[in-house]
Order: sequence, then C-alpha cells, then structure tokens
Amino acid sequence: MKFTAFALLSCAGSAAAFAPSAARPSSRSALFAGAGDPFGGKSLEYVGGTDTANDGNYGRLSDRLNEADIERRKIREAADRRERAAEIRREELNAKIAYMKDMPDDTKAGTVDDFMFKEGVQDQLDKLDNELVGLLPVKKRVKEIAALLVLDKMRRKLGFETSVPSLHMSFTGAPGTGKTTVAVRMGQILAKMGYARRGHVVLATRDDLVGQYVGHTAPKTKEMIKKAMGGVLLVDEAYYLFNAANDRDYGQESIEILLNVMENNAEDLVVAVAGYKDRMDTFFSYIPGMMSRIGNHIDFPNYSADELVQIAEVMAGQLEYDIEASAYPVFKNYIEKRMELPFFSNARTVRNAMDRARMNSAIRLFDKYAIQGVNGGDCSVKDLMAITADDFQILVDDIDNADASKVIFS
Repeated sequence: MKFTAFALLSCAGSAAAFAPSAARPSSRSALFAGAGDPFGGKSLEYVGGTDTANDGNYGRLSDRLNEADIERRKIREAADRRERAAEIRREELNAKIAYMKDMPDDTKAGTVDDFMFKEGVQDQLDKLDNELVGLLPVKKRVKEIAALLVLDKMRRKLGFETSVPSLHMSFTGAPGTGKTTVAVRMGQILAKMGYARRGHVVLATRDDLVGQYVGHTAPKTKEMIKKAMGGVLLVDEAYYLFNAANDRDYGQESIEILLNVMENNAEDLVVAVAGYKDRMDTFFSYIPGMMSRIGNHIDFPNYSADELVQIAEVMAGQLEYDIEASAYPVFKNYIEKRMELPFFSNARTVRNAMDRARMNSAIRLFDKYAIQGVNGGDCSVKDLMAITADDFQILVDDIDNADASKVIFS
C-alpha cells in the first residue's frame, strides 16, 4: 500500500516537470528574442548584404533568364537584318546585270559638256585658269582628274559598276606656286561632282596636328580631321611631322592617325600633303604607307619672270589699280634681281612687291597733293588708280643700294 502511494507521487512529480508553464519561455523563443525569426519567412530569397561591391553579381534567376532571352533575340534579329541586307544586295546586283544585258549599246548617257557645265566643273576650271598664271602641267593634271570624275559619274548614270578613285594628293614645289589655290579649286570640283559633302579646305601644319606631351597629339589630330571631314585637309610642309632623329617624336602618332583615316574614310575626306619636292621625297621614303595611299602627285614648277609680271597685272586688276605701260619693264627688272636673292617665294614675293608699290604710290600722291598742294590738293581718279615706273624703281634701288648683309630683306 505504501509502495503504491509512493509510485503515484513520483509519477505526478514527473508529469509536473514536463508540463508547459507560462512563466518558463521555450528555448527557441528565448534564442531569437528581440530579433526576426529566420525560419518565419522565405529562407531562400536574397535580401542583400553588406558587400556592396559584389551586389551586382546576385539577382533573381528569372531575371537572369529573361535577360539571356533578350540578348539571344537581339543577336537573332541582327543576323536576320544582315541576311536581309545581303539578299537585297544580291537582288540589286541581279537586276543590274539583267539591265546591263538588255540595255542597247547605243543608249545615250548625255554629253561630256552637259556634265561639265551642269555640275559646275567647267566653271571651277575656268576660275583656275583665271586665278593661276602659267602652271600648265598643274592645270593639265587637274583637268585629267576632273575628266575621270565626270566620266565616272556618266558610267554610274547608266548603271555601270564604279568605285571612288584615289583622290589623296601630293603637291610639291616652292612657296608661292599656287598649291593652296589648286587645293581650294579641287575641293570645289569634288563637291560639285558629289565626291565631297562640303568641298572646303582646312590648312594644317605640324603645330596644328602634333601635341607637346603624351596623350596630346591624338586629340589635336582628330580635331583637325573632324574640321576637314567632307572636304580637303591640306597638310603644309608635311615632312615636319616625321623626325628621323627621334623615334619618340609625337609626330609619328599623328601620321598613323592620318594613314588610318586616308584608308578608312577615303569617301569623305581627301588628304593633300604639300612641301618642297626633295624633302617630300625623303618623307615618303620614311613613310611608304603615305606614298602608297596617294594617287595624284602634282609638281608645281617655279614661275618665270614674264609669268610673275602677268601675276602682278592680275593682282593690280583685282585691286582696281592700273600699272602704266612704262612700269612693266621696271617691275620685270626688279623680279629678275629678286629671283637671285635668298627667300624668293614666287607669287608671294610679287604680292609683297605690289603692296610696296601701292605704298610708294600713296606716298607720292600724298606728297604731291597734300604737302605741295598741286592742283589745289584735288586728286583725280586716274591718279588714285595709277602705279608708275617710279613706284617700282624704288624697289630696284633698294636692291642695288642695300648693304650686302641686308640685301635679302629688300
């Protein structure tokens, strides 16, 4: 009986020990008290972390699959477009072949004169003839290039296959022989024939293309190229871009950029390099890639004394001056003497001489009418337009009477 009562009390105590109690929290509640329960939400959902540098490497799987689908679709669409473009080219080629087969041999494409005048090419050639005295080989070469462009356009009109000819140029010759003038006219001809969008000419030298420190040359060269796009980039004294004595010279980088543009942008930019013939030949020997990309080499010869007298007459007419008949022999005498001196620059020397003759004429008239009071100070239109032999004789006297050490400045 005692044993039975003791057993009952023991069982009751054991049951009480395992019974839930409000005052005794569970171990799980105590462990996560004051914090979110990680087992109460979506345990596999990424909610970010403290490693912000690598957050972009994580994302939803569905988002990544959608992005991959979009990328594949773009690639497929691009391939479809290329295939369609190739199909269109094939159709156009087949149509052209059929057209050429069916076209009668006596089909008229128009006359050369029609294209020369309609497109304005003849007008540009006439201006070249009027602006440049002499230089017959140069004018002949320009007309040959114009003829190629005109006939090429006539072929295109009938549907013949054509390609843009190599229009990059090399102008060699002494200063003042008309290289810039020819470049301007060529730019206008190319624009008239549709080989240049604008036809303008941008003149550049080493200072415009080459920088002074690392990383400066490329932006300068590209900026000049950008200005010349659609026209002609004329690089004067191009041999200064290359320094054979210094393999680290920044000019080499500019040359490489120019070569790349001449090859890849030949349809939108004509590059013309200019300078003395002997130096340009040396430059081409160092840069054979430049030589091979230039299809038109034009040599500008020096003017004769008679041609320089004609140039002076043209300059005088443009400024509405009249050179008296007696003044021409005096001016020719000056030119012949000046040609024997250093730093002679052909037409530029003539321009400087004309400026000095105009100044001498102004001094003569001022002294006659303002200082001496001839004719009551009234000056006629003829007086204002006249350049006399005396105005040129002062230039001759300067050469004859100058000190030998200063004669180059006369």
